[in-house]
Amino acid sequence: MKETQILILDFGSQYTQLLARRTREQEVFAEVVNLNITYDKIKKDYKNLKGIILSGGPSSAYDQNAYSVDPKIFELDIPILGVCYGMQLMTTIFGGEVELAANQEFGKSKIYFDVDNCPLFKNITNGTQVWMSHADHVTKLPADFVLTAHSDSSVAVIWNNKMNLYGIQFHAEVTHSVDGLQMIKNFLFDICKCDPNWKIANFVRDTMEQIKLTVGNKNVILGLSGGVDSSVVAALISKAIGQQLTCIFVDTGLLRKNEAKNVMDAYNDNFNINIKLIDAANIFFEKLKNVTDPEEKRKIIGAEFINIFNQEAKKIKNVTFLAQGTIYPDVIESSSINHSSKTIKSHHNVGGLPEEMELTLLEPIRLLFKDEVRKVGMELGLPERLVMRHPFPGPGLGIRVIGEVTEEKCNILKDADAIFIEEMYKNNLYDATSQAFVTLLPVKTVGVMGDNRTYEFVAALRCVETIDFMTATESHLPWDFLSDVANRIINEVDGINRVVYDITSKPPGTIEWE
Repeated sequence: MKETQILILDFGSQYTQLLARRTREQEVFAEVVNLNITYDKIKKDYKNLKGIILSGGPSSAYDQNAYSVDPKIFELDIPILGVCYGMQLMTTIFGGEVELAANQEFGKSKIYFDVDNCPLFKNITNGTQVWMSHADHVTKLPADFVLTAHSDSSVAVIWNNKMNLYGIQFHAEVTHSVDGLQMIKNFLFDICKCDPNWKIANFVRDTMEQIKLTVGNKNVILGLSGGVDSSVVAALISKAIGQQLTCIFVDTGLLRKNEAKNVMDAYNDNFNINIKLIDAANIFFEKLKNVTDPEEKRKIIGAEFINIFNQEAKKIKNVTFLAQGTIYPDVIESSSINHSSKTIKSHHNVGGLPEEMELTLLEPIRLLFKDEVRKVGMELGLPERLVMRHPFPGPGLGIRVIGEVTEEKCNILKDADAIFIEEMYKNNLYDATSQAFVTLLPVKTVGVMGDNRTYEFVAALRCVETIDFMTATESHLPWDFLSDVANRIINEVDGINRVVYDITSKPPGTIEWE
């Protein structure tokens, strides 16, 4: 990408995408690439490159098969910042030593400067709090590197002034590092001399041109869910190639209450796009019989989507591309950038697709975070209510009904979820939070309604606040509000007699339960 000024080499840290997110907040486009990228490819494809960041990762730099980089990248004559594992790898490449630490650091720590003039420390107070997460530490510095800052038990920052190389043992990209964002700014602007030129309008313009070049005179098919991501992709592609796009809306039976009608009404009112509705609920419920493993459910749902797309594509002439609303968090959580990261869960957008898929994927927003996708939607003129809608997972209620998925359970969940979202809007809480939904648990409890004993399901309310969906905290909803929602669900929804509220943050949990 011609705007790319920072390359982030991914060694598998779950914070890798957050590094890119923090960089783009400064209007500097950062691209995450495979750690195996070569010196020659960088020289050929990235003419505007100003710096490189080596991410963290779960490996140990001293392992025999440790992940490494093309050593020639250090000859590019641009600044390089190593974060956590990236610092340790840089240490070993230049002849230093890394060992398993006796006093491992996980969590908040303070660092103290050993050098006063390091440009990384501009406008940062000595003794600043950072977020450590490492079992290994540097025991011997490489030649020409100086100890620049330390914590109580480790080398925290190293610096090679001659080669413009920096290493930090902590994660500056997380909010727990109090001055972490300032360090990132210092690296981008004072050290790399980046230009703040990453604009959403430019992305829209360039992506539309790329779509035209890629698609040519062929046709595109898109699975339209009604969510933010697929809506933005539909608008983006439609503006680029018009009637060459056909949207397929598949009613899987796993959607929100009345979703099929609401989505079709919304698109007929606001878009000039070809849309075809497919009622496939019975197919999905049959495929999901007796399936309880969340990964298997995701893959079944994803595979069935592609089967339906292939069937529909055959009815449309000249279809070559399958468009998807894949975004960056999908990619990192599905370990699709490289195999160094640990798989948390696969998404039907990027995982579980059959090898015999007959269409080429078109994923125009796969480099964007959710808030950037929303900005693209606003730039394209989509209705704010649609653009600001909370995310809905590709597998839908298939992963919100915990355990085996049945039509009966989905209907119960749809009614409960509709009440929760209705009350969120009514109490002006919907737009103040990032994602709210109900999960149906595979647990039944005893209750009393009137003079009768009940034995019904438990529903869990989930509401979180986040910027990029890489991390999230539980929303502190008013207690009276939660009580009112619980009462409505229990009184109005047959099949539920108990409601709980999930207060788990991400990490350690994920936003969805499965």
